Amino acid sequence: MEFRHLGRSGLMVSEISYGNWLTHGSQVEEDAAKQCVQAALDEGITTFDTADVYAATKAEAVLGRALRDVRRESVEIFTKVYWPTGPGKNDRGLSRKHLTESIHASLRRLQTDYIDLYQAHRFDYETPLEETLKTFDDLVRQGKVLYVGVSEWNAEQIAQALKIADEMGFDRIVSNQPQYSMLWRVIESEIVPLSEKEGVGQIVWSPIAQGVLTGKYLPGQQPPEGSRATDKSGGSSMIARWMRDDVLTRVQELKPIAADLGLSMAQLAIAWVLQNPNVSSAIIGASRPEQVRDNVRASGVKLDADVLRRIDDVLGQVVERDPSKTASPRTRP
Repeated sequence: MEFRHLGRSGLMVSEISYGNWLTHGSQVEEDAAKQCVQAALDEGITTFDTADVYAATKAEAVLGRALRDVRRESVEIFTKVYWPTGPGKNDRGLSRKHLTESIHASLRRLQTDYIDLYQAHRFDYETPLEETLKTFDDLVRQGKVLYVGVSEWNAEQIAQALKIADEMGFDRIVSNQPQYSMLWRVIESEIVPLSEKEGVGQIVWSPIAQGVLTGKYLPGQQPPEGSRATDKSGGSSMIARWMRDDVLTRVQELKPIAADLGLSMAQLAIAWVLQNPNVSSAIIGASRPEQVRDNVRASGVKLDADVLRRIDDVLGQVVERDPSKTASPRTRP
């Protein structure tokens, strides 16, 4: 496993991190979840990402139990806040009340005294940004949070947050957690240039495009039973955008490129996002330990310019690049 700085901060993270968005507390039984976490640790992953909303708060609790006997200083625990975690009007968003209550609940579920990186899971149009940033800064000063980041904020929102932090003397955000893959490159035109200039690192999710870039979904055929595309309670809605024959046909044409490099399709996809120097870490998920062991082989892989050009030529116009696709709800959910 290789390591990178989280943005311009001093914090080192494993360049492949383990996330439990659609698995722990929902799709995967707890014993299997613990086996996946142990496989991640065995393979050198030290960075673990979750969120209070995952599996209606159960994912944080599962991760907390899985890491309970691990030396706390040897791992980096990331979580997020914004989406509803209860029925009340204040059980959501980025207000001082919800941030304060949510951090305490996350700390209890994760069985830890502090969070390494606390992330605003979306931009909250209903809370003054100064209120959110001041509360984050207070949590840092209280020792409950070490670093602050955001997730799926657009370039204008990130720039605004950095400007306010500089003017008010608050801790700056050090990271952004966007979706990023060979197929979904909406951060490249605006967010990445700003982040490189300001020292913000990307912790990218869905580097294998919900599993589409593994090549297991074939054009003109029904998706395999038990796959994410068939799971109505899991990620089927997220993967639907890629379940088109034009996309699936082009993905199949990546197989010779992966084979030439001695990589699995998943390894090629993860290695591809890691070629971007603004990416601090790529998040993988898993329902089985062998998936973890396969994915981590992407760490340290270097793809030369010719390989990157071949990938671009194969995927062509099916790549999504529109920066306006990075969006948060105008009103709290």
